[in-house]
Amino acid sequence: MSDAALTQPDPVVAEEHELHRSLGPVHLTMIGIGCIIGAGIFVITGTVAAQHAGPSVLLSFVIAALGCLFSGLCYAEFAALIPASGSAYTYAYATMGRFIGWFIGWNLILEYLFSASAVAVGWSGYFGDFLTRFGLHLPAAFMNAPVAGTGPADLHMTGALINMPAVILIVLMTTLLVVGIRESANFNAAMVVVKTAIVVLVIAAGLPFAMPSHLEPFIPPNQGHFGQFGISGMMMGAGLIFFSYIGFDSVSVAAQEAKNPQRDLPIGILASLGICTVLYMLMAFVLIGISDWRELDVSNPVSFAVSKIASLGWLILPINLGAIIGLASVVFVSLYGQSRIFYAMARDGFLPKAFAAVHPGFRTPHIGTIVTGAVAAILAAVFPLDVLADLVSIGTLLAFVVVCIGIMMLRVQKPDVKRPFRTPFVWFTAPAGILFCGAMAYSLSEATWIRLVIWTAIGVVIFFAYGIRHAQKSKWTVN
Repeated sequence: MSDAALTQPDPVVAEEHELHRSLGPVHLTMIGIGCIIGAGIFVITGTVAAQHAGPSVLLSFVIAALGCLFSGLCYAEFAALIPASGSAYTYAYATMGRFIGWFIGWNLILEYLFSASAVAVGWSGYFGDFLTRFGLHLPAAFMNAPVAGTGPADLHMTGALINMPAVILIVLMTTLLVVGIRESANFNAAMVVVKTAIVVLVIAAGLPFAMPSHLEPFIPPNQGHFGQFGISGMMMGAGLIFFSYIGFDSVSVAAQEAKNPQRDLPIGILASLGICTVLYMLMAFVLIGISDWRELDVSNPVSFAVSKIASLGWLILPINLGAIIGLASVVFVSLYGQSRIFYAMARDGFLPKAFAAVHPGFRTPHIGTIVTGAVAAILAAVFPLDVLADLVSIGTLLAFVVVCIGIMMLRVQKPDVKRPFRTPFVWFTAPAGILFCGAMAYSLSEATWIRLVIWTAIGVVIFFAYGIRHAQKSKWTVN
C-alpha cells in the first residue's frame, strides 16, 4: 500500500470545468460562521426553551454541539484527504459506492436547498417588522406564504399571494454567487463581521442583567408527553437545536476553491464550529437569564428578551439589523453549498453535465447556481418556514452519520494513506458522532421520518431512471 494521499485523476473535468482557487482559511471560517449563525441564534433558541426544554436548552446546545464536534472531526479528515467539492456526498461516494453517494447527495439537498428557502422566509418576517418601525407596511398578501399547515395532510391556502421579500432576497444572493466566488466570499465575510459583532454586543450588554433564578427549575418536569420538558424534552430540544449548527459542513463544499485545502479546510470547519458554539451558549444563557423562558416562543426572541430590560432598549434596532444581515448570509451560504453539491454530482454523472458547466468569465457553476436559486425562490414564495424546515435536520443528521461510518471504513481499507489531518481517537470519535447524531435523529417526530421516506423514494426513482446509467465509478484512488 502506497503512503501517497488519495488523488483524483479526473480526465472528465476539463479546464473549463475547474473552479477558481481563491479562498484562504479566514474566508473558509467566515463561510462556516455565515451559515451557522442565523435562524438558530435569532429564532430557534426561544422556541425550544418555551416548548420543549426550558433552561435545559443549555444542555440541548451541549448535546448538539458534541454531535457536531465528533462529526466535524471526521469531516475535517475527509476534507483534507479528499479536497473536492461535494461535502459528505463526495466522501460517501469515495468510500461506499454509487448508491450511498447518491443517497447522501440527495439528502444534502434537504440541508442546503430547503434551508435556504426556510431561512429566506424567516428573513422576510424580520424584514417586515423592521420596515414597520419606520412606518412602512407591506401588504400582507405579499409578505406571507400562500400555503400553510403542519404537515402534508392539512396543507391549506392562506389567501396570501406570494412571499415577495423572500423571493427578492434569494434572487439577489443568487446573482451575487454567479458573479464570482471571491467577491461573494468578501461580501459574506462583511455580513458575518456585522452580525457577529451584534451578537457579541448583546451578550456583553445582557450578561450583567442575567438572573440565576430564571434558570430554575433547570430541567422542568415532563408534562406527560415525549418531548414536553424533562429529559425527553431536552433531547428533542437537541434535535431541533441541531438546526442551529447546520452550516459548518458548508466549508467542505468549497474544497475546489480553497488555496490550500489540505490545511485550510480543517481550520475552517473546526474554527467556525468552535466560535459558534461559544456564542450560542452565551446567547442562550443571556436570553433565559434576562426573561421568563415560558414567554420566548415568539418570532423575535432576542429583541423580545432585551425589551424586558428598560436600559437595553437601545439594542432592539441593532438586533433587528443583525437578524436581517445574519439570515441573509445564511441564505447566501446555503445557496452556495447547494450549487456546489449539484456541481459535484453532475461532474460524476449523477445529474446532467449542465450542472457542472463553469462560466468562462466568472469561473462559477452558473447554470447550477441559477437553477438552485430558481427552485429555492419558488419554495420560499409558496411555503411557510415550518413546512420547509421540517426535513432539514434529519437529512443532515443522516449525512453526518454516514461521514462517521465512512471515516472508519477508510481507516480499515486504506490504513497507510497519508492523511494531512487525522481525526483524533477515531475509534471513539466516529462512534460517538454516530451515537449523538443517531439519538438526535431518533428524537425527531414521526412525521419527519415519514417525509424522509417519501423524499428518499423520489430520490431512488431518479437514481435508477438516470443516475445509475450515467454515473461513473469513483475516481478517488491511491497512487
